[in-house]
Amino acid sequence: MDLLIRPAEPADYEELGDITARAYLRDGLLDYGEDDAYLHVLRDVAARAAAADVLVAVRDGRVLGGVTFVPAGGPVADLARPGEAEIRMLAVAHAARGQGTGETLVRSCLDRARATPGCRGVVLSTQRTMHTAHRIYERLGFIRTPERDWQPVPELGEITLLTYRLTL
Repeated sequence: MDLLIRPAEPADYEELGDITARAYLRDGLLDYGEDDAYLHVLRDVAARAAAADVLVAVRDGRVLGGVTFVPAGGPVADLARPGEAEIRMLAVAHAARGQGTGETLVRSCLDRARATPGCRGVVLSTQRTMHTAHRIYERLGFIRTPERDWQPVPELGEITLLTYRLTL
């Protein structure tokens, strides 16, 4: 059966939250592991869905991953400026990686951005070690924007997020 990208439904929230948390933990993206405060944010799909568009990738009735699409700023945007949409929290279950799920989710976000009136670009943040994600973004035409790199917790200075932008 083909991969289906659709809006997340409340019945998907717990599973997608677990997939997202496990992906970030497994990939070593949380400084404090299970004690990292951001883990709660990653698991809270309901809060994201209330403020943005959460999409899931489903095959054979199983959620394989998801992404948060922020169409025009809003409370869950980190770096979007006027006229930009933002992609956040892309995650794919470990067993489903390497099958095009992540790229298909990003492409769905790009389609949504193109359909958003006034949207001229899409931005995202990523960690230095997310090499597979970087390859997806670059293959789809995203360009690094180092002048927009930022630190989510500046007072700690532990993580600098890299930024990418795609002009529509």
